[in-house]
Amino acid sequence: MSQSVIVKRKAIVRKTHRPMVLAALVLAMFMSAIEMTIISTAMPSIVGELGGFSLYSWVFSAFTLMQAVTTPIYGKLSDLFGRKPIFMIGIVIFLSGSILCGFSTSMFMLVIFRVIQGFGAGAVQPIAMTIIGDMYTVEERAKVQGYFSSVFGISSVIGPLVGGIIVHYSHWSWIFWMNVPLGLLAAAGAIFFLHEGVEKKKRSIDYAGSGLFFVSITSLMVVLIQGGGAWRWTSPQILALLLAFVLGAALFLKQEGRASEPMMPLHIWRNRFIAIGNTATLTSGAIVIGLSSFLPTYIQGVMGGSAFIAGFTLTVMTVGWPIAAWLAGFTIIKIGIRPTAVIGGIAIFIGSLFFVTLDPSKGPMWAGAGSFIIGIGMGFSNSAFLISIQNSVPWQMRGVATASNMFMRLLGSSVGAALLGGVLNLRFKRFISSNENPLGDVISMNSINQVLNSSGSHPLPAEQLHIVQRGLTISLHQVYWGVFVLAVITLIGTLMLPKIESKTD
Repeated sequence: MSQSVIVKRKAIVRKTHRPMVLAALVLAMFMSAIEMTIISTAMPSIVGELGGFSLYSWVFSAFTLMQAVTTPIYGKLSDLFGRKPIFMIGIVIFLSGSILCGFSTSMFMLVIFRVIQGFGAGAVQPIAMTIIGDMYTVEERAKVQGYFSSVFGISSVIGPLVGGIIVHYSHWSWIFWMNVPLGLLAAAGAIFFLHEGVEKKKRSIDYAGSGLFFVSITSLMVVLIQGGGAWRWTSPQILALLLAFVLGAALFLKQEGRASEPMMPLHIWRNRFIAIGNTATLTSGAIVIGLSSFLPTYIQGVMGGSAFIAGFTLTVMTVGWPIAAWLAGFTIIKIGIRPTAVIGGIAIFIGSLFFVTLDPSKGPMWAGAGSFIIGIGMGFSNSAFLISIQNSVPWQMRGVATASNMFMRLLGSSVGAALLGGVLNLRFKRFISSNENPLGDVISMNSINQVLNSSGSHPLPAEQLHIVQRGLTISLHQVYWGVFVLAVITLIGTLMLPKIESKTD
């Protein structure tokens, strides 16, 4: 790029009103992030009106699936055409999907419109984080990214609460329509206050690479969502999708090696910050979903605690996360990115020890303490990973680099849910058929549902309850050993980050 173009870009960027743009980005991030949790408390009312309980899980999965597969594509497009237009396109698509979701008259329609929502969310979150990387210096970015991480924690905490309030006092459709004013304000902030200079030249879009990536990753994500549940792992559907993933991935790699403007430049993975940071982000994402999915089962099914207590043990994680992310902004400036990441890795490791040693006698406070410490670790490590990745590439690569990190976090959630869920199911089935289960066929996988359904009209007899709780204890202990292994890998990743950081700003 010529020196004159660089100077011109800097002159334009200086006109950007950073506080107003930051406010707009926070609104957009909040709007997108809360959509993943706000719907949880509204789902019973939605199912009661629309029916279609068989599609229940796809209301959640459709959103995350489409967000995951489009995030890297939008990242590359923002490098080609600028952040602002791609960000605006994402908001428009997201709001369109939100409005349509509120008008759904069947569960099938809701799932389709959630796909549209996810299609827009795939642009909103990564481009917002990339704009932050463009507007602020490394030192400023450390603090601002910490504030941004707080958005995820806050939305996780208040999302279910807001959803419950809306359903109680109004109609469930407003959990989608409330996005409209937020999205319009975010769009206005970007339109009027964000100014960027983009080099004017003919662009070459990698349609083939984008299509192959979309097909291969969609196939993989559907396998992870449906495998072991709706479809057996050896079913024709799973095998066909795995074949599609393998072939699509192979063709994608071949295409990216010869494209003039590859959708995912393979050479960025030779960057140690990106390779190591994204790998550790994947494992940490799997840890979070593992605790979010299975800790309430332990608290309610094994310890006999209420749903409120189970929710509390997870809420403390979302409290620790934003606190640590905010502190990471200062530690990165004082001691550097790598030491900050290591602090996070150590905290995640220590937190995982709480779950490996968890037993019913220790009570929910022990689980809550482990959850809080892991949240602290996530805040430190994830902030350090993202900032190191953004700081190790030039402007022309920052969009795709940032998107790759967010994609790995989403992929980690899907992989973690499938992997740790498979461990739970396999170990409980083994328990059922072993000598540890004296009641034989009386106990089944459905027995877990009866234990967790505290309001059920047919509770399990005491003897069966004791056996199921014993099986759950053993099975979930294996899950937490899986969390421990993931924590070790994450810690190793933080230790392997390069000591000397690239200065490309």
